[in-house]
Amino acid sequence: MSENFPPDNYQHLTVRVDGHVAIILLNNPPVNALSRGMTLELTRVLDVISETDSIRAVLLSGEGKVFCAGADLKGRGDVIKGPGDLPQHSRYTRECFHSIRECAKPVVGAINGAALGAGLAIMASCDVLVAATSARVGLPEIDVGLLGGGRHGMRLFSHSRLRRMMLTGMRIDGDELYRLGVVEASVPVELVLETGLEIAREIASKSPLGTRLAKQTLNAIEEMSLRDGYRYEQDMTAAIARTEDAQEAQHAFREKRAAVFKGR
Repeated sequence: MSENFPPDNYQHLTVRVDGHVAIILLNNPPVNALSRGMTLELTRVLDVISETDSIRAVLLSGEGKVFCAGADLKGRGDVIKGPGDLPQHSRYTRECFHSIRECAKPVVGAINGAALGAGLAIMASCDVLVAATSARVGLPEIDVGLLGGGRHGMRLFSHSRLRRMMLTGMRIDGDELYRLGVVEASVPVELVLETGLEIAREIASKSPLGTRLAKQTLNAIEEMSLRDGYRYEQDMTAAIARTEDAQEAQHAFREKRAAVFKGR
């Protein structure tokens, strides 16, 4: 690879590379709570990945037995001390979630354990999801006098289920997530990383320009009308068709061989 990746030493993340896949593990023991440090580091590494050509997909999971147990309530006092601190903290948090959704490279979330509150928002910001059967996903803020994650949860759950989760603190395991169509697979916890990595590797094998434009298109059309959304998609299809990668894909298909993509 031409770039030196990862470029930094992270205190709240474990970052490594597998081929063209960046593997990011949330690492803030004991429960990978979303602290200020993790927020800034996760935003930073995803922004770097967006501009690192050698990385074509991302696998995001958690170290240990928990994906992310939510906001770091114990650490709030260290960062919210006076006027302006709360809105700044809220801004950092929401931009962290947006950095996943807006990352130029597709992000596969491997939910290895509890994903609660902010953890659910991180999960909902990923492009493709797999979960451990033992994972537990929920919005427990009702029990600690807070709100959060409901709008992100609407991207995953039906009207009734999301409201039940938010109003009662109900938690959902991997098998139920699979039954609801929220995740692509529910597997034993020891297989969840490899399952997610298989999907990330498959994405990374495709045209990097194609997957970048496909994700950009999906983000753009998500809240458009059918007419406007499909028109936008048609325009992007025309743009992709003019690339070298598209021509290579067509040649490889006709010649019954694996395509060799250059990201051009």
